[in-house]
Amino acid sequence: MRSELVYSAGLKIVNRFLLATVAMKAVRKLHISTTRTEDTANVVLVDVAAGRYADVSMPEILPQAAIEPLLVDPLAISAA
Repeated sequence: MRSELVYSAGLKIVNRFLLATVAMKAVRKLHISTTRTEDTANVVLVDVAAGRYADVSMPEILPQAAIEPLLVDPLAISAA
Protein backbone atom coordinates (compact mmCIF):
# COMPACT_ATOMS: atom_id res chain seq x y z
CA MET A 1 0.00 0.00 0.00
CA ARG A 2 1.08 3.54 -0.62
CA SER A 3 0.63 4.49 3.06
CA GLU A 4 3.35 1.98 3.96
CA LEU A 5 5.59 3.48 1.28
CA VAL A 6 4.98 6.99 2.59
CA TYR A 7 5.69 5.86 6.14
CA SER A 8 8.96 4.15 5.18
CA ALA A 9 10.02 7.17 3.11
CA GLY A 10 9.10 9.41 6.04
CA LEU A 11 11.69 7.63 8.14
CA LYS A 12 14.40 8.91 5.79
CA ILE A 13 13.00 12.43 5.27
CA VAL A 14 11.30 13.44 8.50
CA ASN A 15 9.89 16.76 7.32
CA ARG A 16 6.71 15.79 5.47
CA PHE A 17 6.65 18.95 3.38
CA LEU A 18 10.21 18.29 2.22
CA LEU A 19 9.25 14.68 1.52
CA ALA A 20 6.32 15.82 -0.62
CA THR A 21 8.52 18.28 -2.50
CA VAL A 22 11.24 15.70 -3.15
CA ALA A 23 8.67 13.15 -4.26
CA MET A 24 6.89 15.58 -6.61
CA LYS A 25 10.12 16.71 -8.24
CA ALA A 26 11.34 13.15 -8.67
CA VAL A 27 8.02 12.00 -10.14
CA ARG A 28 8.10 14.87 -12.64
CA LYS A 29 11.64 13.96 -13.71
CA LEU A 30 11.17 10.19 -13.84
CA HIS A 31 7.64 9.87 -15.20
CA ILE A 32 7.22 8.23 -18.60
CA SER A 33 4.00 9.14 -20.36
CA THR A 34 3.15 5.51 -21.22
CA THR A 35 3.05 4.49 -17.54
CA ARG A 36 0.66 5.38 -14.76
CA THR A 37 1.63 8.32 -12.58
CA GLU A 38 0.73 6.27 -9.51
CA ASP A 39 3.31 3.65 -10.42
CA THR A 40 5.99 6.30 -10.84
CA ALA A 41 5.09 7.80 -7.45
CA ASN A 42 5.35 4.35 -5.84
CA VAL A 43 8.79 3.80 -7.38
CA VAL A 44 9.95 7.20 -6.12
CA LEU A 45 8.71 6.47 -2.59
CA VAL A 46 10.52 3.12 -2.62
CA ASP A 47 13.69 4.89 -3.77
CA VAL A 48 13.36 7.52 -1.03
CA ALA A 49 12.85 4.79 1.55
CA ALA A 50 16.01 3.10 0.25
CA GLY A 51 17.91 6.37 0.76
CA ARG A 52 18.54 7.25 -2.88
CA TYR A 53 17.12 10.78 -2.68
CA ALA A 54 17.75 11.56 0.99
CA ASP A 55 21.49 12.29 0.90
CA VAL A 56 21.38 15.84 -0.33
CA SER A 57 24.02 18.28 0.76
CA MET A 58 23.40 21.97 0.62
CA PRO A 59 26.08 24.11 -0.97
CA GLU A 60 28.30 26.05 1.37
CA ILE A 61 27.07 29.58 1.94
CA LEU A 62 29.81 32.06 1.21
CA PRO A 63 29.91 35.40 3.01
CA GLN A 64 28.73 38.31 0.94
CA ALA A 65 31.23 40.90 -0.17
CA ALA A 66 30.97 44.15 1.73
CA ILE A 67 29.56 47.06 -0.22
CA GLU A 68 30.57 50.65 0.14
CA PRO A 69 28.18 52.80 2.15
CA LEU A 70 25.84 54.91 0.08
CA LEU A 71 26.77 58.52 0.54
CA VAL A 72 23.81 60.78 -0.02
CA ASP A 73 24.06 64.50 0.27
CA PRO A 74 21.09 65.63 2.40
CA LEU A 75 21.16 69.05 0.72
CA ALA A 76 20.75 67.48 -2.71
CA ILE A 77 17.56 65.74 -1.57
CA SER A 78 15.97 68.85 -0.07
CA ALA A 79 16.89 71.00 -3.10
CA ALA A 80 15.02 68.73 -5.50
